[in-house]
Amino acid sequence: MRVIIPVLALSFAAATAAYAVPAPSPSDFVSDAIKGDNSEIQMGKLAQDQGHSAAIRSFGRLLVSDHSKAKDQMNQVAQKVGVTPPTATSADADAEMQKLKGMKGADFDNEFASFMVDDHQKDIDKFQAEADAKNGPASTMAAEQLPTLKKHLKMAQALAKSKT
Repeated sequence: MRVIIPVLALSFAAATAAYAVPAPSPSDFVSDAIKGDNSEIQMGKLAQDQGHSAAIRSFGRLLVSDHSKAKDQMNQVAQKVGVTPPTATSADADAEMQKLKGMKGADFDNEFASFMVDDHQKDIDKFQAEADAKNGPASTMAAEQLPTLKKHLKMAQALAKSKT
């Protein structure tokens, strides 16, 4: 019995660690965050143009506005950590935008909302990990931007539930 308890404790610790999101280097985090902002801006514009419901088009406008501000703030952090701000979008967003460009009506709205839920959940995990890492300006900015990402997630969840 003595051997089983330590083994179970180690197994639990390993399983728990598998779900933790490790913080990348501050420069990698900043670069990825700017790509994410670029992606959200482009996705927001697409939602404004192709969204079927007023709620999706409105959410698209909010994404463009909020992520433009976030990108400006993160660009300032990029200078502090020695990163050239990328102009690219993320590979996930590129693939999703191609998919969405072929969709219309409620199908577009449902797919967009679903992607925004998944995307913002991932972003929140990454930003929380960076905020917790206490890596100077990158961590400070991550902590400051978390409330906006959480607001976006709640909005996306509500849109996804409404099946516009």
